[in-house]
Amino acid sequence: MPEKLINEISQDLRRLYTRVSEAVQHENYDYALALCCQILEKEPGFFECRKTLRAVQAQKAAGASKGFFKKMMSGAGSSPQIAKAKITLSRNPAEAMAIAEQVLNNDADNSSAHRIIVDAAGALELPQTAVLSLETLVKYSPKDRALVVEFANLVAETGGRADVAEKYLDELIRTTPYDPELQQAQKNLSAHKTLDEGGYNALADGEGSYRDVLRNKEEAVSLEQEARVQKTEDVAERLIGEYEARFQAEPGNLKIVRSLAELYTQKAQYDRALEYYQRIQSSDLGGDATIDRAVADVTVRRFEQQLSQLDPAAEDYAEQAARIQAAKDDYKLAECQKRAEKYPTDMAIRFELGQLYFQAGKITEATGEFQKAQQNMHKRFAAMSYLAQCFAKRNMNDSAVRTLQNAIKEKAALDDEKKDLIYNLGCVYEKMGKKAEAIEQFLVLYESDVNYRDVGAKVDAHYAGQ
Repeated sequence: MPEKLINEISQDLRRLYTRVSEAVQHENYDYALALCCQILEKEPGFFECRKTLRAVQAQKAAGASKGFFKKMMSGAGSSPQIAKAKITLSRNPAEAMAIAEQVLNNDADNSSAHRIIVDAAGALELPQTAVLSLETLVKYSPKDRALVVEFANLVAETGGRADVAEKYLDELIRTTPYDPELQQAQKNLSAHKTLDEGGYNALADGEGSYRDVLRNKEEAVSLEQEARVQKTEDVAERLIGEYEARFQAEPGNLKIVRSLAELYTQKAQYDRALEYYQRIQSSDLGGDATIDRAVADVTVRRFEQQLSQLDPAAEDYAEQAARIQAAKDDYKLAECQKRAEKYPTDMAIRFELGQLYFQAGKITEATGEFQKAQQNMHKRFAAMSYLAQCFAKRNMNDSAVRTLQNAIKEKAALDDEKKDLIYNLGCVYEKMGKKAEAIEQFLVLYESDVNYRDVGAKVDAHYAGQ
């Protein structure tokens, strides 16, 4: 799982990420933290978001006075969340990391949580993420020789923060000048700094001198992306070979099984991926919502692969495509219903099920799911928006208006979610024949974003009609 740049994540997550700065500007740190965690749950390798999350955690913590005793006790590891993360770490490092981040949201210096993130990042091959938490650990334990060496060696491998690592190493070497491990770490770090200062590390990272040599940004970006794709494919092929060999020797190692499932998914070999995921489901750890969701995602991708392999020139193309699409839709709904029954308290699954019911035209069923999904803080406003649309489709327009008004009042920032709520409120008023109330909502959007959906056309038509 390589660490990713912002242009490598989906457009939806990029839009979500833009809301974080708005929340920070309004000092709404809890909302900013929730957004970051929501993004990282889907893209653990999005390092820029990880850095932002760490900064917001620090900003939130800065407002609270921390005495010496509390700082010493921070990260004692007694929290049930820490215990849960430690248990989860071996079988699902991404989930363990997410749990640890929830701890850091309330205790930014929790050493146990940072240690879990370091170990999880190592398992997920996210070295920069590991460096970020190692730096915090070293900050509070600068005399921990093993920790400082671990930090320095990882910095030497990944780049960045060399000056910080060098400072901690120099202090230890000053007190224990003949320690060979410290000396070797210092040499490794010195070699990294030489490369960095010469511009070679920047070149390797796709950020440095080759862009200047080419003098052509588009060509540089193209070459960088091509190299990254080729490298990812080569690494995936090599890892599959290694893990298959290890699996023969360790058939009960579910970490290897999951890695193989993810690698075969990456290679679009979905049948093989499902074989390995189903091994996990049939094991003692089968009750894992993330595995069930992964199986669903891979199965949907297999349907999409079947669609892409059809010959558009074939006489029965439309019939075949319709049959596969219908099977895909039926599967998604039935599978999500099973997950909702299996994990009845997971409101994110309830929201997903509500969407599928809504798309299938089952409005009564969708209404019930969106009412439950409002309990999930990450899905609350989207659920309220859908709920209002359900009411409107059943001609319960007054209920739709009240739901949207409550959501708009509750949501502070005028972000995409709030714009969606305001737009839907305007549309409901239009449906009710309340033109003045409708245009009032559209004007709110027009004044902040003239290009939002068809707001410009609606406002222009209103004034042209006068």
